[in-house]
Amino acid sequence: MRIKFCGAARQVTGSSHLITLDNGFKILLDCGLFQGNGKNTWKENNQWLLNPEEIDCLILSHAHIDHTGRVPKLVKDGFNGDIHATHATRSLCAIMLLDSAYIQERDAEWYNRKLLKKKNPKGELREPLYTGEDVAQTMEMFTTYGYGRWHQIHQDVWLQYRDAGHILGSASIVLEITENGKKHRIGFTGDVGRPNRPILRDPQLMEDVDYLLCESTYGDKEHSSAPKEIEKFLEVIKKTCIDKRGKLIIPAFSVGRTQEIVYMLDQLETAGRLPKIPVYVDSPLAVNATQVFGSHPECFDNELNAYLLIDKNPFGFNGLNYVRDVAKSKALNTSEEPCIIISASGMMTAGRIKHHLYNNMEQGQNTFLIVGYCSPGTPGGQMRDGAKAIRVFGEYKMVKADVVVMDSFSAHGDRKELLDFIQHQKSNLKKLFLVHGELDTQQAFKDYLEEDGFREIAIPASGQEFVIK
Repeated sequence: MRIKFCGAARQVTGSSHLITLDNGFKILLDCGLFQGNGKNTWKENNQWLLNPEEIDCLILSHAHIDHTGRVPKLVKDGFNGDIHATHATRSLCAIMLLDSAYIQERDAEWYNRKLLKKKNPKGELREPLYTGEDVAQTMEMFTTYGYGRWHQIHQDVWLQYRDAGHILGSASIVLEITENGKKHRIGFTGDVGRPNRPILRDPQLMEDVDYLLCESTYGDKEHSSAPKEIEKFLEVIKKTCIDKRGKLIIPAFSVGRTQEIVYMLDQLETAGRLPKIPVYVDSPLAVNATQVFGSHPECFDNELNAYLLIDKNPFGFNGLNYVRDVAKSKALNTSEEPCIIISASGMMTAGRIKHHLYNNMEQGQNTFLIVGYCSPGTPGGQMRDGAKAIRVFGEYKMVKADVVVMDSFSAHGDRKELLDFIQHQKSNLKKLFLVHGELDTQQAFKDYLEEDGFREIAIPASGQEFVIK
């Protein structure tokens, strides 16, 4: 058996890992979109380190686009196997992949128009990575499961999902593979959530495995605690919207982060602590995703279930406005009313948030609140790193607005939480592979794990292959 790392190798994007059995059966874990790598992104998303036609089945850990965003491309390029996922992951993919297809089509149109305007164009016209028709075909190929039970997906392969507590439907994966009369257990953490976070249940520990692929996004740091988080959040709201009469703009991924922020605002409003200012969720995808959340209460934690007894709608309150209409979104760009705007994408690489960035970053009364990981080089990553100016829509704009970073909102476990999640694996583990992290972070996490007693830790490079005996 072999494992080949085809994405999220020494970077936090493009999750994709290929397992090839000795009999030739090929299993792909995730098939994510590469994001935020500048001019290389188009090339990365259009080339494969595998042959789509040879893949027998695809197993998804969760619906985030850096884990699922190339699935329609895989189908378009010849994949014809089953797609395995949790029930909620399929529900989210149905809306997220259509949204992604729309972005792919718009990006290709924009690039081609720009190219054709040049007198001596260099380069070729682009086709979209995939279209809505490819997504429709993809959704027909899903088989879905609940948590905690074993499912046979091949004569030699059994699959178990357990709740990873990262986003709705997220899961860790354990594969029990029989090869040459010997059983191997291979685990993939997917993205590990955090304990004691709102809405979702805490991550459930995986069964013991022989080989483990472990995410490492925040492997070099620890997040601040929740009590400090809500007070700091309220402080930022008051300082921006009340004291400075500005806009608080929160770039947030449409699935997970947006709902968590809205739920926290809902709790503050119910407690009478939220200032009387309008709140806008300016993302059609986030609006649709919030409706999907309501369809999957099986993923909710006890805290939210208890809160539902006093508030039947934890994602709606007086002053909260869900914005679908483009004209209303554009009006927010020029509005001078103090308000909170939550908009996607979280790294500010696409979507309506780019327009809010362009129109509001040069006003000192405004604040941009960064609430999660942003890849280096993305507008969000540049803001996190203290950039004085950022190029948006081909124009450099000065960063005069305040920038506040709150990693405590992150849906990724920090290094201690990741250690707690895999601690029980230490005695039986034959090899640990660190994925989904920047190389410096992964090296720091490797050192941290080795200090705790873990051995045989690898940090695979893109395209690197390992033999499992």
